[in-house]
Amino acid sequence: MPTAVISDIHANAEALGAVLEDIRSRGADRIICLGDIVGYGPDPAACVDMVRTRCAWSLMGNHDYGVLYEPTNFNPGAEAAAFWTREVLDGEPDEAARAARYEFLGRLRVRVVDSSPAAPHHVLCVHGSPRRPINEYIFPDDVQTAPDKLQTIFERVTRVCLVGHTHVPGVFTDEPDFYPPSELTDQTYRFTAGEKAIINVGSVGQPRDLDPRASYVMLEADSARFVRVPYDVEATAAKIRKVPQLSDWLADRLFEGR
Repeated sequence: MPTAVISDIHANAEALGAVLEDIRSRGADRIICLGDIVGYGPDPAACVDMVRTRCAWSLMGNHDYGVLYEPTNFNPGAEAAAFWTREVLDGEPDEAARAARYEFLGRLRVRVVDSSPAAPHHVLCVHGSPRRPINEYIFPDDVQTAPDKLQTIFERVTRVCLVGHTHVPGVFTDEPDFYPPSELTDQTYRFTAGEKAIINVGSVGQPRDLDPRASYVMLEADSARFVRVPYDVEATAAKIRKVPQLSDWLADRLFEGR
């Protein structure tokens, strides 16, 4: 049975709902989340509840951390969104619901080695990178511009690593190389003996690869398949525009996938 891997929801309930329905339609009954459940988007409470009830586990992303503790090194728009998100969670009138959300967020881990039957050879899961699990970005351009960085990162990978954070889906190999889903047959990466791979599953709620559809991965013992799901972008954008603390840019970018 495959495991669905989601990441970077960013409080986009429309996108997350569409992805969860797509996962259900494909027969996957196990879902894991690589973090950034909240931040940027208009529905933090709803998204926390969906992840809390539907996922086997979730990691802590830098925006989850920023809402819980301090939005360190955030740009002004991201910082404002973090503080607004905290206000929303704090303002929940149902004390039990408020406590359940904060307890869930407070227990998020920064790294997990997944050993489910669908996981090939115990998959390392982090939000950012194996070297700095919450905050480090691994960019496609690093293949050309920072090969030493990638070498150091791959030294921390035994076989396969799953990441998010950049919102750009694709596969890094230890050659090093990067393959976007469009360069993979049937958008599927097949695990090869002796080759290490870092798989960025993309973003559910704020894709940045110029494709506005939500992105996630179906993980099986021998492969990782990238899946794109359309959702009601206008509905999410309209919600964002109604919140003064959220920049209109956060709505506009959703239409362009950037």
